[in-house]
Formats: sequence, structure tokens, C-alpha cells
Amino acid sequence: MQSVAAFTDTYLPTVNGVSYTVQTWRDRWRERGGRMDVVFPGTDDYAPETGEYPVRSVSFPFYDGFRLGVPRVPSRVEDVDVVHAHTPFALGLSGLRLARRENRPFVASYHTPTGEYADYLTSREPFERRIESLSERYERWFFGRADAVLCPSTDARDHLRDEVGVDEGLTVLSNGVDTERFAPVGDAAVADFRERHDLPDGPLVGYTGRHGFEKNLDEFVRAAAGIDATVVFGGDGPARGELESLATDVGLDARFLGFLPREDLPAFYSALDAFVFPSPVETQGLVALEANACGTPVVGADAGALSDTVVDGVTGYHYPLGDVEACRKAIRRVLDEREALSDSCLDRREELGVDRAVDELASLYDRVVDEKGT
Repeated sequence: MQSVAAFTDTYLPTVNGVSYTVQTWRDRWRERGGRMDVVFPGTDDYAPETGEYPVRSVSFPFYDGFRLGVPRVPSRVEDVDVVHAHTPFALGLSGLRLARRENRPFVASYHTPTGEYADYLTSREPFERRIESLSERYERWFFGRADAVLCPSTDARDHLRDEVGVDEGLTVLSNGVDTERFAPVGDAAVADFRERHDLPDGPLVGYTGRHGFEKNLDEFVRAAAGIDATVVFGGDGPARGELESLATDVGLDARFLGFLPREDLPAFYSALDAFVFPSPVETQGLVALEANACGTPVVGADAGALSDTVVDGVTGYHYPLGDVEACRKAIRRVLDEREALSDSCLDRREELGVDRAVDELASLYDRVVDEKGT
């Protein structure tokens, strides 16, 4: 197997789709006997394992919880066959520099449309549009230098090709879900989860993940008002305070649990009758797939990657982004059809698995090494 150096600007102890994907791919790669080192921004509250190389980092003032690694290449990761960047920014540039210096294939994953986060930097629309334009120009430059660009969904590929202007080396490759971890849990485990978090009897609808303004979670809160169900939020983020205030204003019974240990997530998903995901900025929507793998149907905005991730009448239902009443109706429909939708979610578990994704990743690494002739 090819030896790989993965560079990422987000990693443990931060838990999100990118850090989870990097860690899971790394673990599966090692289980197959391969080497995949990880270079990431170091923090005082995480002790690296063998093969993990933290670099000095600084906080990013405009996006709470995000840190920028100071660009550098640890000497121990220089002798690899493939360089894989999971970010176009600080440490992604370190990976690009290593690939060029050592004449190694350079693979880049497109996890996040950076222009969508412009409103964290400014609230003035002309400046926001300018930042979005600059972000797309930069993405075009960075991804245009990769030997292969991995896109977790067809929507992400189409955006990178049609909106950003990257038209070579694009490959759709799902990040995959650890279906050994994410599976339905028994009634006893669900009852224990409810008891530990003081959740009442009756239907539960919820979301877990980052509470970012770009996730559009206020739409979920407004839609849930008037539905006979308890709303449960796992995770945290800069929008949490406003979401809590909005829930109070609309008279919603909402419980904010904060960050949940990863081992609790299967019970969280299994306890929900519907997972609601109104975000228009996803490149895949990994938490939606995790919910499906646990047998929980999803209500998703018909926007971004969720247009493909959610299959109407099979794994949940879509609603038009921005239509609160349509979101409310979709939630009610999922609650009415919960049992049948759950069965069809479970029927699709095998195609969600991360092992299939790593099989394809291994083939791609072999191909770019052969093409590079190194």
C-alpha cells in the first residue's frame, strides 16, 4: 500500500465531518497495513498518537473553535508516496510544498466551499461578495495544482467545476460511514440515553453537529414550533445562544445537550424519530448518513449535497430551502412514515460504508503514483 501524508487544518479534539473522515480513513489504512501520517494544528488538550504530527497553531478570530496551523512540514512525514491535503489553507499549502519539493503526487479533498463562510468576516454585502469571489479564485488556484481532487458528492464536484472553474482531476468519492459504529442500538440503550439526558417520552426530532450560522438551524427551530415532539440539539457553536433564545420565543420544548462523546452518537441517532438538517452548505452531509445508518430518516433542505444525500421516500424527505412551513410538513411526514423509512434506511447501510470508500481511495492513490512515475 502507498504511504501517505495527510495535511488538515481541523483534527482532534475537534469533532466534525473533516476530522472524523481523516481519522477514520487513517485508522482503516493502518488496519490494512498501510502508513498514513496526519499533520494538524496542535492544541494543549490533545495528546497525539503515533503517526500524528501536531504543528504550532493560532486561533482564528472569525470562526470560533477553528485554529490555523503554522505552515511547516515535519521531517518525519517527508518520505511518503502520496501527499493528501484535506484543506486548501495553511497546512494544505504545506502539503503542496512537500509534494512539489519531493515530486510526489498531490491529492486534495474538497470538504468545504470556503466562500459560503464569508459572512463570518463581514456583514456588509459588497464585501461579502468580494470575499466569496476571492475565495473561489484561490480555490481555483489551489485545486488546479492537484493531481486528483476528491469531491464527496456530485453536488460538490459540480460546484467546484461550474462555479469555481476547476475542471480536471475531479473524482466523486464519498467519505463513507463507519457502519460498525453507526448502527441501531437496542431499546435499553435508547432508554438509558433518554434517562441520562432527562428527555421526556414521546417523539424526538433533532440535529447534532456544529451550531454555525451557515447551518441555517433557526429554520429548523421555527419549523418545529407547533409539532408535538421534543427538539434535541447535540453539539455546540457560535449560533447556539441565538437558537436557545429563538426556541424560547416560539415556545418550543428544545433541549441543548452540548457536545456528545462519539460513542453516544449511535444512541442519539437511534433515539430520534427524525433528524432535521436544514443546511445549504454541505459538501456531503455526513451526519445525515450517520443517522440513516442508525435507521433514522432525515428531513433535509433541497440544497447543496443534501439534494443527493437524502432520497425522498426512502431515507427521508426534502423541502425547499427557506420554506418553514414546507419543513414543518416534511417533519410531520417523516414522523408519520417513520417505521417504513427506517426499514429502507437500514436496507441501504452497506453502500454507505467507509470500507468501500477506502477501497476506492487505495485505487486512486495507486493511479496517481503510476501517472506520476515516482
